[in-house]
Amino acid sequence: MVKICCIGAGYVGGPTMAVIALKCPSVEVVVVDISVSRITAWNSDQLPIYEPGLDDVVKQCRGRNLFFSTDVEKHVAEADIVFVSVNTPTKTRGLGAGKAADLTYWESAARMIADVSKSDKIVVEKSTVPVKTAEAIEKILTHNSKGIKFQILSNPEFLAEGTAIEDLFAPDRVLIGGRETPDGQKAVQALKDVYAQWVPEDRILTTNLWSAELSKLAANAFLAQRISSVNAMSALCESTGADVTQVSFAVGKDTRIGPKFLNASVGFGGSCFQKDILNLVYICECNGLPEVAEYWRQVIKINDYQKSRFVNRLVSSMFNTIANKKIAILGFAFKKDTGDTRETPAIDVCKGLLGDKAHLSIYDPQVTEDQIQRDLTMSKFDWDHPVHLQPLSPGTVKQVSVVWDAYSAVKDAHGLCILTEWDEFRTLDFQKIYNNMQKPAFVFDGRNIINVEKLREIGFIVYSIGKPLDAWIKDMPAVA
Repeated sequence: MVKICCIGAGYVGGPTMAVIALKCPSVEVVVVDISVSRITAWNSDQLPIYEPGLDDVVKQCRGRNLFFSTDVEKHVAEADIVFVSVNTPTKTRGLGAGKAADLTYWESAARMIADVSKSDKIVVEKSTVPVKTAEAIEKILTHNSKGIKFQILSNPEFLAEGTAIEDLFAPDRVLIGGRETPDGQKAVQALKDVYAQWVPEDRILTTNLWSAELSKLAANAFLAQRISSVNAMSALCESTGADVTQVSFAVGKDTRIGPKFLNASVGFGGSCFQKDILNLVYICECNGLPEVAEYWRQVIKINDYQKSRFVNRLVSSMFNTIANKKIAILGFAFKKDTGDTRETPAIDVCKGLLGDKAHLSIYDPQVTEDQIQRDLTMSKFDWDHPVHLQPLSPGTVKQVSVVWDAYSAVKDAHGLCILTEWDEFRTLDFQKIYNNMQKPAFVFDGRNIINVEKLREIGFIVYSIGKPLDAWIKDMPAVA
């Protein structure tokens, strides 16, 4: 029986290993993590992450050929294939601070693998890492190997949160990069044999190590670039009276472009886009490519601009002051169907509103009050360190209340912001909401999910990103 061990029980490691266990009943899969609370949650009925379909997969396999454990060294020692899915946060100090990936956790994982291994192993990069990380890991393993052979593979994940299980069941592609040597190719084939138990062979791509590592950064950069492109257009649409949804629909009909990732919004979020682009910027700078670095940096700049533009539009529309006004925030996760708040645009929007002394009432169906308070008080990039290294008791923002119902959030509010495109927000009773809000009642739709005309008929003053502006808002231009 092939034994797989995955170091790291987070958003990537947990779902990926659960699906491998489901699809490969002859493979034993163990997910290990030093966080006792996280492993306890994986072994309970309340999994530590929310992902549609994940519960069913875990329940089918757990205790049969899928196990979750804190005994990291034992299971690494016994494994044939070791996936490493540890945090690779952005460095906050030292060389490359604010851009480069911090490989502290990767290096300590590699040294531990070398220390405990008593048999040859295939070590698989599952975290998003800078190009040439495999080379550094190889050196650590080789110099500490005690005669044991290690092969390093790059197998980046291309999951979208909210559809991760679907993506794992029927991936666009599985990418495996390895050394172009006989042993390297043998390792590639061994991992390919695992995926081939359910993924069609023409969707399993093999490349050299560096191509696989760079492909992950490139894919995220291209996707983020599309969002920033349509968001840049949304600002122009507002100034000219065009409708960004009509523009993006027309553009997306071009088969060379396609319709995906062309929805204007308050900005992109998630654990990868910003981090990977900053990493790409740093790699370009290190390789003497300042113009290329600046090109990708602009994708981040537009994203930051979109968030600040949204806040400025809100403040200017509400008589240039929101001090002591109640603003309802509907949605805090970075996208629907996930409880993940990493780099969610809601953090910067809420901080911007709090900076103007607003009182916020926040509702999200999957995000806890503790998580929201952590996000609003933690320093930038702290979220990407393991939980036990994050601030234990973050402060609380007194101007923030977290409620568990959309109607409670909007009661007596002066303004309402939609920051996540949860389906339930599309079907709210906006007449009831209007009746319970202060007047004039403002709606700021950061996801373009509401019927603007219908809400204006009710009596709302509506701002929807990239849509023709309300006469009221036109008279109060947003300050850049």
